[in-house]
Formats: sequence, C-alpha cells, structure tokens
Amino acid sequence: MRFTIAIDGPAAAGKGTISKGVSAHFGFAHLDTGLLYRAVGRRTLDGEGPEAAALALTPEDLNRDDLRSAQVAQAASKVAVIPEVRAALVDFQRGFARRDGGAVLDGRDIGTVICPDADVKLYVTASPEVRAERRYLELSGNGADISRHQVLADVKERDARDMERAQAPLIPAKDAILLDTSDLSIDDVLMAAVAAVQDRVSPTD
Repeated sequence: MRFTIAIDGPAAAGKGTISKGVSAHFGFAHLDTGLLYRAVGRRTLDGEGPEAAALALTPEDLNRDDLRSAQVAQAASKVAVIPEVRAALVDFQRGFARRDGGAVLDGRDIGTVICPDADVKLYVTASPEVRAERRYLELSGNGADISRHQVLADVKERDARDMERAQAPLIPAKDAILLDTSDLSIDDVLMAAVAAVQDRVSPTD
C-alpha cells in the first residue's frame, strides 16, 4: 500500500513529535525533511558550498549528533532559500514518499511542493511565543547558553525567512487540516492527527 501523509509547520510547533507518533501508530516510515537541510547547513558550517553540500549529502550526514543546535538551525534556514539546494533534495523526498507501506514526511513545503497529491495534509502551528519557550527549554536543557529573548528573536527571524522566501514559502496547503498546538497538549494534538488520518485510511460510507 502507498499512502502519503504530509505534515508542515514552523519551527517548534510540534510537527516532528506528531509525525513520529502518527508514523508509529500506523506503521508508516517517517522522514524528518528538516534534517536534510540541517545536514546541508552543518556541511556549510564546515566550509562547503551549499549546492555542493546538498549534492554530496549521505545517509550518514543525517545521523550526526550535532544537527539540533541553534547554529545549525539558522544555517539550515539560510540554505533552504537557495533554489539549487531545494532542487537537489526534491527527488530524495519524493522517492521516500512513494515507498510501499506508507510514508509520513514533515517539513515546510511537503503538502505544497514535495507531495501536493498527499493522501492527508496537516499543518501544525503555534504562536511564536509558545514555540520560542519550547525551543528555549530544549536548548537550555541541553546546556546551551541562550536567553528567552534571543530564542524568540531567532524564531521570528526564521519564520520571516521561511514564509517570505521566493521559492516554496512556508504556507498551509489549501486542503491541509490546521492543528494549533498553542493551548493543547501534544497527546491531544496527536489524537486529532491520528483521527484525521484514520478517516482517510478507513473512510466510512
């Protein structure tokens, strides 16, 4: 069976956690496409050009343990606006989406560009303040020396860059189901996401 679920949304909205939960519930494969851009961003921080880094990306790059830092997140956002980088990564993502057994992809342009014909599209969001607090707790918990003010500024800067880029801007697909996690627990949002997918996997007459 081929069944594709596209999950989009801004940073720290909860889409990664929801994607993992949905993929586990239905037994589908999961791809965090943001890791592709983080891995490219990491390679650029190591001195490579963005397009060369995207073309040379390997599965091992996705398993690095230093892809979750704020520095890499900013580098990922910067390379993601480069058309040549996005083009280099499109085929990999679409191939993953067409795999047998079902696939869940999360990112920023899955439902609009990568998989516009996905069986289910979700757009997971939350207010910038809520997302910044989540990211701050994550970073500070990992030992990062950073302030709440700086994290909020970074979140807003990244939102602007993602939403205003010329190619594949971050916007909800017209037929996406909106899930706002600002005032909901992750369990409640996951239940809503699973229910939305279940309606398509086993539609009622």
